[in-house]
Amino acid sequence: MPVENWSDNVVVAHLSDDPQFSDDIMSIEDSIDPIVKDVVLDLAAVHYLNSSNLARLLKLRKKVFASDRRLMLCSVPTQVWGAFLATGLDRVFEFSDNVPTALATLQMA
Repeated sequence: MPVENWSDNVVVAHLSDDPQFSDDIMSIEDSIDPIVKDVVLDLAAVHYLNSSNLARLLKLRKKVFASDRRLMLCSVPTQVWGAFLATGLDRVFEFSDNVPTALATLQMA
C-alpha cells in the first residue's frame, strides 16, 4: 500500500484488500504521527470489509478528528458501500468519488 505525503497537510493512502487492510491502517497511523494530517483513503482495491476493518477505520477517524483534521474515503466499490450503509457508517464518514475530488475538497476547506 503506497502512502503518499501529497502535501505538508495531506496524506493519501491506497488501501489493499484483506488481509493487509489492518496493516495498511496501522501504517497510516504511523505516518501521521506525531503531526496528524488530513487523510484521504482510496478504497478502490478493497472488496470486503469486516468488523475489524470498520473498527480500524473508526479508530483512525477518531485520531484524525481529535486533531481537528479530516478523513475522506474515496473510490468505494459497491460491495464495500453496502457495508457502510448496513452499519450506518455512511453518515459517520466523509466520502468522495475519487482521489482528485477528495484532494480538491480538502483544499477548498
